[in-house]
Amino acid sequence: MAHEHSFATPGPAGLGALAVACFGFGAVFMGKVDLSGFPLLAAWLIGGCLVQYTTAVMELKDHNITGGNVFLFFSAFFMLAAAISVFAKWYSISFIFVPKAAKEAMDAAMAAAGVTDVKMLTPEQLTAAKAGIGKAVGAMVGKMVYIEGWMWMAGAGFLTAVTPAYAKSGLFTLVVVIDIVLWMIVGMDTGWFGDPKTWKPIIGYLLVFSGWYGVYMAGAVTCNTVYGKKVYWTPPPLIK
Repeated sequence: MAHEHSFATPGPAGLGALAVACFGFGAVFMGKVDLSGFPLLAAWLIGGCLVQYTTAVMELKDHNITGGNVFLFFSAFFMLAAAISVFAKWYSISFIFVPKAAKEAMDAAMAAAGVTDVKMLTPEQLTAAKAGIGKAVGAMVGKMVYIEGWMWMAGAGFLTAVTPAYAKSGLFTLVVVIDIVLWMIVGMDTGWFGDPKTWKPIIGYLLVFSGWYGVYMAGAVTCNTVYGKKVYWTPPPLIK
């Protein structure tokens, strides 16, 4: 179904914003970004939220029920909620979990050694105590993100439910790939299925693929519209 816009379509900007999120999360899942990069990731996601919200409102105004609702949902949860979540993880790990785990590890080491001051521990005892801090923090993080598995289940279910509507556009493949990514995240965060060591790199590469797909389609929509012909090839819809 064709849509008549009172303004030029903001779809390319929305796809570009989606690419920002895909590249950022892709780098995290591939292990290219550590905890120190989380605040910057959050900042870029907030910028993407503004673009996608604007895109959603304009698309809904022009009666694009599929794109408008998906961009609206993504602006809230794939962008804004994810930005707040990323920042919350950075803060919790840096200022709550690590200090708590370190204190508990040192207290246990002092109790085992029968001393009352950390300075009285031997280098070997300090090394042994520090060795368990990472695992303790990991366990705390695992409990924290469990709720996100349930939240992402809503996102995965929503996008999966509307995926058939994209069979009438060239974005069907992109949406299916993101469906797969979201269900993989649901499985890992809830602990129901999936080995994080195996799945995280796969999710990362799928997100990078999705980001480039979005960038290409943004360029295709823009250039093909400007020239009034197919400057960029676009995949044909499965259903016309």
